[in-house]
Amino acid sequence: MDFEIYCDESGLEALNDSKQPQFFTIGGIWMPKDFRPHFKDRISQIKKSHGVNGEVKWNKVSPRFLDLYKDLILYFFETPQLRFRVIVVDAKTVNSDYFHGDKELGFYKFYYQLLHHWIYDFNNYYIFLDQKVNRDKGRLKDLQQCLDMSNLLSDIPILQALPSNDSAGIQLADVLTGMVHAKINDSIKSPSKKQLILETEETFLGNPIRHTPKSEEKFNVFRINLQGGW
Repeated sequence: MDFEIYCDESGLEALNDSKQPQFFTIGGIWMPKDFRPHFKDRISQIKKSHGVNGEVKWNKVSPRFLDLYKDLILYFFETPQLRFRVIVVDAKTVNSDYFHGDKELGFYKFYYQLLHHWIYDFNNYYIFLDQKVNRDKGRLKDLQQCLDMSNLLSDIPILQALPSNDSAGIQLADVLTGMVHAKINDSIKSPSKKQLILETEETFLGNPIRHTPKSEEKFNVFRINLQGGW
């Protein structure tokens, strides 16, 4: 079966600035490839119903557009073809020595951890990351090759970067990844964002946003432990 994955990240500044919130997050939306046209149409309909033509992003959640984001969250949770996985990393425990002093390499190794554990045998995965400037131009190709080599019974035909304004999938990943980032860091100041998180927890999750079991398939949150041990 063919799947598409749309990814984004939140709070990467924490890797270089100790004054930033402690945790950063990398998340992705999984969907069957043949579901994409329906997904794009439905996201477009939701935005149009609220008079919005541009991007949806976590940073744009506001009183004026709160109902728009409520409808997006409702659509995600009511649509069985959509799944979300996010990893949470404590930036204070990231030792650049692990990556030979190369934090960009470390960032893509964390991306590998996000993706690898939800790639299953006998499927094809088309992976799209939010576009960003890399010092090493070969990072995406290296990530694609690593995923291919570690998943020999599946295939990664495409792994490429897209501008978020061209991708409804990356935009939804931004909203959900940003939500987890804000909750985990306890850094929510906006009343609208607080309300959106609270309603998501009470209506759809049944508990606060937190680390979930590996078996959780709809809204999977994995906090990476870089301290070692049992």
